[in-house]
Amino acid sequence: MPRRLTATQRRLLTWADQAGRDLPWRTTRDPWAILVSEVMLQQTQVSRVIPVWTAFLRRFPTPAACATAQQSEVVTAWRGMGYNRRAVNLHRCAIAITEQHGGQLPTSLRELQALPGIGPYTARAVLVFAFEQPVGVVDVNAARVHARLKGHALTNAEVQRRADDATPPTEPWRWNQAVLDLGATVCTKRAPKCGECPLTAECGWRAIGYVAPDPVENSAGIPKRQSTFEGSDRQGRGRLVDALRRGPVSSRPVELAVTMGWSDDADRAIRVAMTVVADGLAQWEQRTETLCLA
Repeated sequence: MPRRLTATQRRLLTWADQAGRDLPWRTTRDPWAILVSEVMLQQTQVSRVIPVWTAFLRRFPTPAACATAQQSEVVTAWRGMGYNRRAVNLHRCAIAITEQHGGQLPTSLRELQALPGIGPYTARAVLVFAFEQPVGVVDVNAARVHARLKGHALTNAEVQRRADDATPPTEPWRWNQAVLDLGATVCTKRAPKCGECPLTAECGWRAIGYVAPDPVENSAGIPKRQSTFEGSDRQGRGRLVDALRRGPVSSRPVELAVTMGWSDDADRAIRVAMTVVADGLAQWEQRTETLCLA
């Protein structure tokens, strides 16, 4: 006999039915579409992901379609997402799914995590959102919710255990989406909207009077503040990959430096360009003295 929902679970699910976000990947249980959305959502805002996700799936509707495409086509379709290594990993993942699993995503945590570029969160997200298996998913938003509910910082093992234990076997899809929505829209990093939270009665941080430090500090799954993007190596990498999407780029140091926005620092341009090559995004063409997408 299915276990009944607790009062806490019912409150959060009722709240989510009214306040949950309307996101396009929530209308499908297609494992590939969900995998693509989860990879895209890593470190990228939802508003930027939606149009690219839609166009990407039109171009590559299945793992096989992605696997048979050139990597450069996948990277080009990734335009606007940033962190372009994710596109390379997704292409490699599609090849592995096609060659090792007959074009179908596996349904076990072990096999999913064995795929290129698939970590614990993404593997569990596919299990829950595609196959509705009763496991907890822990991204930055979910980790923040669990840490504040507990009232102190949590380790990786602790936050995952709490997420798994909290997930109702009968409603794993709805529950995990609700936790993600709560963290993204109410239990936010700055200025959490505690007056709107359906779980205030269970909040450990509230119970101790919101004393500092915030439980999210030093908790697993909560990233430290990222370095400034403007003027960073990441910005130069992004400029280079964007230029490569349009065609080959001169690898002559002075011209490469201009392409990457560092006209006065050719040494830096060469160093950073080498990391783009090392990551499998680009390749040197010595004969023509150019770089092109791999």
